[in-house]
Amino acid sequence: MKTSYILQQFEKISLSLSDQQAQQFLNFYQKMVVVNQYMNLTSITEFEEVVQKHWIDSVYGMQPYVQNAVSVMDVGTGAGFPGVPLKIVYPHLQMTLLDSLQKRLRFLDEVISENGLKDIGTLHGRAEDYGKNLKYREQYDLVVSRAVAHCASLSEYCLPFVRVNGFFIAYKSGNIDQELSASKHAIALLGGEVTDVLSFTLPDSDIARSLVVIHKVRNTSKKYPRKAGLPVKEPLQC
Repeated sequence: MKTSYILQQFEKISLSLSDQQAQQFLNFYQKMVVVNQYMNLTSITEFEEVVQKHWIDSVYGMQPYVQNAVSVMDVGTGAGFPGVPLKIVYPHLQMTLLDSLQKRLRFLDEVISENGLKDIGTLHGRAEDYGKNLKYREQYDLVVSRAVAHCASLSEYCLPFVRVNGFFIAYKSGNIDQELSASKHAIALLGGEVTDVLSFTLPDSDIARSLVVIHKVRNTSKKYPRKAGLPVKEPLQC
């Protein structure tokens, strides 16, 4: 059974799921495959690959950071990664899924409703706009992002949402040294400090991944994030 496979794969990273959690993951997969036929959610659709490259990747190494967090935002959530897997594995989290594409969020609203997930909601818009909104600015214990962007740009999108003493964790590919070195000035400028880089290989694969852990040590200047588009077009430089 597919639920048994899900349970076994999570056991490999020392996470014991309930049958209900495994079923929620399976429901998520089945919904995603159907919707992906007419909406570009992901290029990865084979069941075993989704388990490994989307779900395991979303939760691997995250326990120390989520166990003491309550409010979490996933910036640029796309098809719901890493926010939905984190919510399923750690039900205590109060999760916000932010994305600029409304149709993806409608899909996620259906996933949330059909799986009976509580304390999780979607937010439509740009990080640059919500990062200036006092309702969301510096309100989160933990912000995560698996979006494809340079670490300097991601930090400008995400650090404004993190409360002081909270964390931003960027999901990156294996070799992050050069990118991180080029981003340290931007991270410091935004009130952050890199405290750890967790490098690992996904189970049963040669896929190298890194989690860049950034501690929010002081408030972000009100001039950040800059207006829409600038964080990517003109990343903060030394």
